[in-house]
Amino acid sequence: MMLCRCGNVAIIKTSWTDRNPGRRFFWCPNVMIWGSDCGTFGWIDPPMCQRAIEIIPGLLRARNALEENIKEYVQMFREQREITKLPLMLK
Repeated sequence: MMLCRCGNVAIIKTSWTDRNPGRRFFWCPNVMIWGSDCGTFGWIDPPMCQRAIEIIPGLLRARNALEENIKEYVQMFREQREITKLPLMLK
């Protein structure tokens, strides 16, 4: 548990920016209240190597695209299933 300068428990988040993909950091929980955060910020994880910084964002975009494709296929499957049920209901 990390405390910020305000004395509150610091929030731990994960960065998913292109420069720091998957790197965890901590910051003041009061950052959401305009002008009241104490400025506490720090990295938990060490910097990634340049190769990881170059590769990870592309892998994440590819994974996100695949997940979106899966959602579309599931929706198409559900619609097709409903269409095939329709003739049975009409009989």
